[in-house]
Amino acid sequence: MSSRTYVVTGASSGMGAATAQRLRADGGRVITADIKDADVVADLATAEGRETFGREVERLADGVVDGVVAAAGLAIDAPVTAAVNYFGMVATAESLRPLLSRSEAPRAVVVSSIAATSPFDQELVDLLLTGAESRALERCRDVAGGSTRGGGNHIYSSSKHAIARWVRRQAPTPEWAGAGIALNAVGPGVIETAMTAPLLQDPGKRALLTSSSPAPLNGPAAPPEVPAALLSWLVSEENSYVTGQVIYIDGGGEAIRRPDHV
Repeated sequence: MSSRTYVVTGASSGMGAATAQRLRADGGRVITADIKDADVVADLATAEGRETFGREVERLADGVVDGVVAAAGLAIDAPVTAAVNYFGMVATAESLRPLLSRSEAPRAVVVSSIAATSPFDQELVDLLLTGAESRALERCRDVAGGSTRGGGNHIYSSSKHAIARWVRRQAPTPEWAGAGIALNAVGPGVIETAMTAPLLQDPGKRALLTSSSPAPLNGPAAPPEVPAALLSWLVSEENSYVTGQVIYIDGGGEAIRRPDHV
């Protein structure tokens, strides 16, 4: 049984809740964080919330964290989505990196999405990756509604694309791999959560989802326990060699979209 201490953001529902439950079942101590119903209540869309998050986790963890799962995220076509999905996730990882460095087997994973492979706004992605938060959020206001790319939530896809690239860039650095910290991303397909329920419960929308992205394994969606199993393994001691990866858990959707991408 595990004696490790984990931090899971977005832990009051969906993948975060399922991951926290699995880590506890494996014997881990889990510090949960969310905007409500969590050990640490903080809004990761704001600088104040990120500061509260880091301070409270350090206090509750007694200075050492073994694993971090950054699962907090939004899919609203508004600037707050980029604030949480990119800047909130980066702040989660970076603020806890000193606590991870004190662990004997430190691991961290962030949640990207199959949407990272969808059309995105290049200007927004560039602003996210340079850390220019105020300019990035202003760009989101231009992108909202898909006006710059002919429809679709490009704030969401841009934020998920950027966080995946951030992981790839950061994982091999002295601050992460050099400190012995494995850093990865998981890119789920459609997961059965409260956020996706209206889509999956509507027969017409579910049929459209199935026809537009036909996953060869087990249909167009999976329960949150499926990605939770992968997230839990990535932050476990068993993961002794995987870092810098974006692992898609999507029933085969990414392979359909990008068959020649290796």
